[in-house]
Amino acid sequence: MDNIIMLFACLAIGMALIWSGRVPDNAHTSINAFIIHVSLPALTLLQVHAVRLDPALLYAVFMPWLLFAASAALFWAIGSALRLPKTTTGALAVVGGLGNTSFIGLPMIESFYGSRGMPIGIMIDQLGTYLVLSTIGILTICFYSDTAVSKREVAMRIITFPPLIALAVAVALMPIGYPAWTISVLSRLGGTLAPLALVSVGLQLRLGAVRGHRAPLAMGLGYKLVLAPLLVTLIYAGLIGLRGFTTQITLFESAMAPQIGGAIVASQYGLNAQLISLMIGVGTVLSFVTLPLWWNVFSIL
Repeated sequence: MDNIIMLFACLAIGMALIWSGRVPDNAHTSINAFIIHVSLPALTLLQVHAVRLDPALLYAVFMPWLLFAASAALFWAIGSALRLPKTTTGALAVVGGLGNTSFIGLPMIESFYGSRGMPIGIMIDQLGTYLVLSTIGILTICFYSDTAVSKREVAMRIITFPPLIALAVAVALMPIGYPAWTISVLSRLGGTLAPLALVSVGLQLRLGAVRGHRAPLAMGLGYKLVLAPLLVTLIYAGLIGLRGFTTQITLFESAMAPQIGGAIVASQYGLNAQLISLMIGVGTVLSFVTLPLWWNVFSIL
């Protein structure tokens, strides 16, 4: 319960700061940079180092790839049928297809499942969500954007992505034990992820723009918060028959709000920025309602 209260408090702090005018409108960009370059790599180095791979993790890591592919196909069809603007279709496909499996997902996993679920969440986030964003996510963003991006730039974005580098280092160091001071430092730095991420979300929340984006917002969040976890549950628990702790964490991660990192990249490449901001802000708030509901569903599997 303490973690949930902390999440709401940090979200409210971000909203209060931006409404008060005490921080610049782009204050969240600096916070996001610290999260991507420091907090998340530190947490990755700490948690992935202790992961012991098992076959069930392959299904867990595949989940974000499945949901992104489904999102891209669904919103391409909807965009074509409704003749939505290209930038709106791209925003729905990318932001709807990428879950916030780190900034929101990891603290929520800790709150509902305890610390032993964190390594699974980290693997889903790094080998799943962020690898999707860094590869087919970038390609999809470029497809729906009018900005030309070279193959070299796409490749450089992939190989220089800090959390991905941290993942490679953590895997390479698996046979080697960390000194006590290293664990302490990584733990303190990684612990900044949750509060900073929620403050960042609060800084970006603009509820006044909802009126002009109700239909696409409903479609995007309807897929991300309802259809996506339902699809994974039907395939993993129903069709394949997977059960156990790893499966529950995987299903829980599939129900997360849209990913902040993907939204940032999509906005930078000229996709529908207002819609993207609303999907992040409103989706994050709604996920505090939908996630406990999904947790109750997954707990009986």
